[in-house]
Amino acid sequence: MGEKYALLTGASGGIGIEIAKTLYEHGFSLYLHYNRNRESLDAFIDEYGSSRVHLIQADLSMSDGVNQLLEQIDHPIESVIYNAGKSYFGLVTDMSDDEIKQMITLHTTSPFLLIKKLLPDMITKKTGNIMMISSIWGITGASCEVLYSMVKGSQNSYVKALAKEVALSGIRVNAIAPGAIETAMLSSFSEDDKTLLKEEIPMGRLGNPTEIADVVSFLISEKSSYITGQVLSVNGGWHC
Repeated sequence: MGEKYALLTGASGGIGIEIAKTLYEHGFSLYLHYNRNRESLDAFIDEYGSSRVHLIQADLSMSDGVNQLLEQIDHPIESVIYNAGKSYFGLVTDMSDDEIKQMITLHTTSPFLLIKKLLPDMITKKTGNIMMISSIWGITGASCEVLYSMVKGSQNSYVKALAKEVALSGIRVNAIAPGAIETAMLSSFSEDDKTLLKEEIPMGRLGNPTEIADVVSFLISEKSSYITGQVLSVNGGWHC
């Protein structure tokens, strides 16, 4: 059996690093994408070695980002986990046109174009796994994160539609919708804010990035071979 390759976008963040560890432990050779934060991926290579790890840089919020990324890939990709993303907290009326365009490109246009380019090889081989790391706000919506809610909702609809289109080709498409996870995305929250947030969550705590990676581990395994077109909430019972 030859090498199997996975592409993970947004690999340098808290959730991304844990997903990278999971993919590595599943035997994948990895293309780990980042935009600015390379340091955490260098630390990953220090721990796991470089023989099965390729670092690739691209800004997927820009119109040429997907082409930049694809130019750095030299192998057929069996699994894609699209984890690249960023949030914006503020009123709709305060967002600039450039901020809106970049958010839509990063979360909607780029994953569509990227997977469009990678699908033909998966279809030929009759195998593949596509996964989006979405958000709870793509399901429930959030005030002051309206655009983020919109683009994450778009990802969820994309998963449901694409799964139906490629199921007969042996390709599975799913999404994970995390709730409040202890990552840099919550860095702007004070400890008091986090305490209040925990009180809203039925399980009484924030999620851990490893708990998202564990769900990825399940969804890329044969144990989930009959699961496709699903948006799996991992949120401690918050906003169920």
